[in-house]
Amino acid sequence: MEKVYTKNAPDAIGPYSQAIKSNGMVYTSGQIAINPASGSVEAEGIEAQTEQVCTNLKNVLEAAGSSLDKAVKTVCFLADMNDFAAFNAVYGKYFTGKPARSCVAVKTLPKNVLVEVEVIAEA
Repeated sequence: MEKVYTKNAPDAIGPYSQAIKSNGMVYTSGQIAINPASGSVEAEGIEAQTEQVCTNLKNVLEAAGSSLDKAVKTVCFLADMNDFAAFNAVYGKYFTGKPARSCVAVKTLPKNVLVEVEVIAEA
C-alpha cells in the first residue's frame, strides 16, 4: 500500500491521504473545491466548484501514475440534487470514459461546498 501526495491538490483537512495506491488500483479521498494554491474554497457555483474538484482529482490521479481515463468508479455527493444537470455537464467533460458512478444528495459537505467526488481508478 502506497500513500499518494501532490502539491497540485489540496492537503487533506483531516487524518487521511489524498489517495492510496494498492494492488494496481488507486482510491482517492473525496475532493472538494479547494484551490491547492490558496488552501481555500474560491470557486462559487456548482459549475466552477465541479471544475475545481475534477482538476484536483486529475492531479491526484496523475501523481499516482493514473488518469481520469482509467477511472472505474466514482462516487459523487451534491449538496442540492437540483444541481444534477449542471454538475453532469462539467463532470462529463472530464470523465469521458463514463465510469460506473453513484451520485447522491447529502445534507452538508465539508466547508459548505456544493460538490465532492471520489474516484477508484486503475493505476
